[in-house]
Amino acid sequence: MKIGYFTIVLILLTGCAKRTPESVGPSTQKVETIKQLIRSSRDSTQLPMEERRQFLQKAQNITFSLPNDTLLLNNLSDISLAYKDLSDSINFRKTNKQVMFMSEKAELYTILGNSHWDLASFFKNNEVIDSSFYHYRNAYKSFERLPSDSTSNSLRARVLYNMGKIQDSYKDYLGAETSVTDALRIFSDMKDTKRVYNCYNMLGIIASGMGNSDKSLEYFQKAATYIKDMNERDRIKYTEQSQNNIAHEFLKQEDYGRAKVAFGELLQNKDIFTRNPELYSMSLSSRAYSLYKDENNLETAKNLLARAMKINDSIDYSFEQARVKKYYAEILADEGDTANALSYAHESHDLAKQTYNNEGLMEVLRLLTKLDGNNAMAYSNEYFDLNETIKAEERTKRDKFARIRMETDEIKQENVVLTRQSQIWAGVSVLTVILLLGGYIISVQKISNDRLKSEEKQQKLNQKVYDLMLQQQGKFQEGKQLEQKRISEELHDGVLGEMLGIRLILSSLNNKEDEASVRKRNDFLERLQHVEEDIRTISHELNDAAYKKFHNFILSVEALLSETEDSSMAKCSLTYNNKVNWDRLWMEIKINVIRIIQESLKNSTTHGHSENIKVAFDLQGDKLKVTIADDGIGFDVNKGKKGIGLKNIASRVEKIKGTLTVDSTKGKGTTIVVTIPCKYEEAAAAPNTDDEDFEQEVINA
Repeated sequence: MKIGYFTIVLILLTGCAKRTPESVGPSTQKVETIKQLIRSSRDSTQLPMEERRQFLQKAQNITFSLPNDTLLLNNLSDISLAYKDLSDSINFRKTNKQVMFMSEKAELYTILGNSHWDLASFFKNNEVIDSSFYHYRNAYKSFERLPSDSTSNSLRARVLYNMGKIQDSYKDYLGAETSVTDALRIFSDMKDTKRVYNCYNMLGIIASGMGNSDKSLEYFQKAATYIKDMNERDRIKYTEQSQNNIAHEFLKQEDYGRAKVAFGELLQNKDIFTRNPELYSMSLSSRAYSLYKDENNLETAKNLLARAMKINDSIDYSFEQARVKKYYAEILADEGDTANALSYAHESHDLAKQTYNNEGLMEVLRLLTKLDGNNAMAYSNEYFDLNETIKAEERTKRDKFARIRMETDEIKQENVVLTRQSQIWAGVSVLTVILLLGGYIISVQKISNDRLKSEEKQQKLNQKVYDLMLQQQGKFQEGKQLEQKRISEELHDGVLGEMLGIRLILSSLNNKEDEASVRKRNDFLERLQHVEEDIRTISHELNDAAYKKFHNFILSVEALLSETEDSSMAKCSLTYNNKVNWDRLWMEIKINVIRIIQESLKNSTTHGHSENIKVAFDLQGDKLKVTIADDGIGFDVNKGKKGIGLKNIASRVEKIKGTLTVDSTKGKGTTIVVTIPCKYEEAAAAPNTDDEDFEQEVINA
């Protein structure tokens, strides 16, 4: 029988070739042969799979002899789909890849988009959802490159709708809503009633998933208004779908009265059981549960659920059976039949697991936690683990979808820019290009000059600020020195003079000859001499300190640390190399380093509650390393947003081309390290930092 069929097909093919009229060209004859071979492969279900593949292989060989790219690729695409229908995934993927490569090279974007669409459908059927979404996205990108007409617009909208369905299945609700809304806009313009209905219906499902029941019902009711314009067969199908979705939303809202009525109306549809036994079973169990919740009608509810279970067993609808048995267990528990309730709940649990019905599994776990107190903890843990797993998987998928969208949008933007540039170059004359180029050069030069002027102005302002700061610091030091000198003079000329007078008086009173008076006066004289010597020593020390020379930059930092100590409980110290001429540093570096230290000190005292703060300057080759360390409460650098203080520090470090490192642990303080390339105001040799000449000086502010 099989051999006879194969012979008949070959005779038909040969006969067709012989009877081809002269008006029919060779390409047309080949295309007819290819189509006949594809039909034979699909229809010859009684033949072995290998013989059906041979039909497609022969069709493929003929296809590659076609001279026209479009003709060749259209037929090769049909062969690819035929392999898919035979469940020959290897040859389908191989042929599909050939079509993609050749159509992209030939810039045949309709065929390229359809190939991505076929592969997306293949991955969707095999539940490789992220790959399916990726190829739907590529299909959309290919169709976008087509001229805008009713066909290309429809292709784009249909792909967007499929993308939205995938996004909804992984709870990427915002992405799903965007995709379906874009599809709806196109279908509405095209007045494609059936697909407009599908979009509104899908938006209702998305809104339901987001927990917005009112919006969901609004979309479902809007979708229902388009059913009247469909043909009779579609009207019946979509009316039942619409009724079920609305009734289900009432059930989800726990509006059991309206759900009971809505499911009752759905079940009254003629021949619904024959047309769609799965929908009938679902509606039956949902109405039963609504009756139980609304009227506490346990017997009627149990009868309806028993009937639904029987239907599910007959049509092998295990996925829905898990929900029905969970409802039945809940009613039995309400009747006080805990043993049977547990039995049905466990059956529901096992069925939900077997059918990967995660939503049903989570519901029955909640019920088991209430029914089985001895194992409540185990069920709670299983519920928690399942919930976390689902969330992690959904989050991963959403991230993948976001990355695919981002990468595709970047490519799309690049294509738009390239197309625009191509149009400009093709549409303008050489003279216009030269003029534009000249204008561009002038604009760039003007912007560059303005930027240089701005930088020069900023430099002058920075210099002025620093000079004012140094002037203020100089006045402060000058006042301090004058005060020290005044105190020295007061001690020397005033106090010492008076004490000298007291000593002379005591000497004159020493004429008394009794032994006790003489000894006492001598003691006083000796003590006054000690005080006089101490005051003289203090006077000289103060006078020497008043005229001791300090570098202005270091003095500014010391003053900053001293002010911090005075205004807080923190003890501050500065470590630096006293052989370095710090005032030769570039003005911009000095200003920004002082501001960085100032901001860090404020953070350490205000937010860190530090008791000790250490600031250190270190020259490492041609780089200045500034370290600010405290023993405060610290913070987690990997969590939360950066404060304004840290952002200001980072901005200043970036301004002077430095690098910033923040190391902090809660309870162990914070260390900020800034490394800056050294620049000097005058061309001079770099400071000597050899180990043998390097000295450290610690100053406690």
